[in-house]
Amino acid sequence: MNNNQTVDTPSLIRTKREVSGISATLLPFTPQGEPDWDGFRSHVSRTADAGLTPAVNMDTGYINLLDDDTRLEVLAATRDALDGRDFVAGTFVGDSPGDALNLDEYRRQVDMVQDHGGAPVVFQSYGMTQQGPEDILASYSAIGRDCPEFIAFELGTMFAPFGQIYDLETYAGLLDIPQCTGAKHSSLDRSLEWERLALRDERRPNFKVYTGNDLGIDMIIYGSDYLLGLSTFAPEHFALRDAMWASGDPDFHALNDLLQYLGFFAFRDPVPAYKHSAAQFLEIRGRIDHNSAHPGNPKRPGTDVPILRDIAQRLQERWPV
Repeated sequence: MNNNQTVDTPSLIRTKREVSGISATLLPFTPQGEPDWDGFRSHVSRTADAGLTPAVNMDTGYINLLDDDTRLEVLAATRDALDGRDFVAGTFVGDSPGDALNLDEYRRQVDMVQDHGGAPVVFQSYGMTQQGPEDILASYSAIGRDCPEFIAFELGTMFAPFGQIYDLETYAGLLDIPQCTGAKHSSLDRSLEWERLALRDERRPNFKVYTGNDLGIDMIIYGSDYLLGLSTFAPEHFALRDAMWASGDPDFHALNDLLQYLGFFAFRDPVPAYKHSAAQFLEIRGRIDHNSAHPGNPKRPGTDVPILRDIAQRLQERWPV
């Protein structure tokens, strides 16, 4: 398809489809500002038990605020908690505007993930996105030569200044890289995601379009899978919602609506504070012992807790898991 082609949106709807859910997993913290490793291992394991694939060292796991030693400890804790089950992990290369692509650092980050049994999710960087389209695709191809599979990541600048939403021709080039099995799309623009779904269906049907739209989690009905931070709040309920869609259960819509209400509340400005909201919600549900966030992350007020408690109670009363 070309960039000017209108997508026939209703034709994209895929009823009774099995959804692939990847959950960007929160790294909990103690009030002393240290990672809560017991809480993390438990949360990772519970996410996999629910049927979702954990994604660690992502934005939800404060990847840009962690040093290498902590990222390695996250990978080791994930490997041990999952005992051979699948997971994915972010490969983040910190750089500055004007820096050249640091392919060696990408390779090192990819090796770290693979050495612990995970599949890489390749974050963008200034060095990646300040290139022209041909060089961007050549960079992904070079990364693919070092690993059998990876997930690409389009990130809008509202999330990160180094992010870029690629034009459709560049996105099509990702589909031509065999090792790139899917891409997370975080533009918060349904039209752009619909274009990607139509292109995927035309060019490479087994390629995964992972929605990163925490404000539009119903994108799964159009054929998107997901890699979301919102699902870390309630992985069991996201898995239940997915099963409802696969079976044609009309209660899907009510559960999806309540989860989306949670998303609208948690992902309000300042958006990075959603990670503190996640900690508050998980503490309310008895999943972790503390509702602390990383010391460098924005915080939510305590007045949020009654609203989150109401959502948690409504979820559990109607859909006990």
